[in-house]
Amino acid sequence: MLIPEQLLLSYGAETETLEPSHIIFNEGENPKYYYQIIEGRIKLNHYNDEGKELILAILDKGLSVCELLLFIDKTYPVNAVTFETCTILKLPKSHFTKLLDENPAISRDINKFLSERLYYKYIMLENNSSLRPETRITGMLDYHKSFYEDQTKFSYEVPLTRQQIAALTALRVETVVRTVKKLEKENYLKIINRKIYV
Repeated sequence: MLIPEQLLLSYGAETETLEPSHIIFNEGENPKYYYQIIEGRIKLNHYNDEGKELILAILDKGLSVCELLLFIDKTYPVNAVTFETCTILKLPKSHFTKLLDENPAISRDINKFLSERLYYKYIMLENNSSLRPETRITGMLDYHKSFYEDQTKFSYEVPLTRQQIAALTALRVETVVRTVKKLEKENYLKIINRKIYV
């Protein structure tokens, strides 16, 4: 858990339970709250000019949602949408700032978390520039798994369809299917009931 639940509650956070496909915020809106996931998963997505969904991240319990925008005067560049029933903690921006000011250890943890996200973003960008489909796919899967607490082999169930992986990596679906099978033979991933585990 990024910030202890009790600490967030002591600064005025509210607990909300949201149904699947609930929009937490839309692209272009101003950030007003710090969000932390207690249960469930949230996707950060964007729609391109053709209306195709691009999933940029899958956030699991214990993670925060676009907290970096609470530090700058910019609107959200993505949408945040629940994948499933989610419970979140929601803390007003001014209370979040006060919490960080009064708890330097938490502030350092947030800085470390933001630095890790930035690091993995660079890695993902580098991988997506590769001409090799396996490099693009493994880079994207490693990036998404980096948000997940358990980093042991095959512990992360990838919550993306082959179509969504293709959209994230700018590959054709057929290429993704073929490459995923190749990666399974190389023991990089497992396929169980059509689900990918890394």
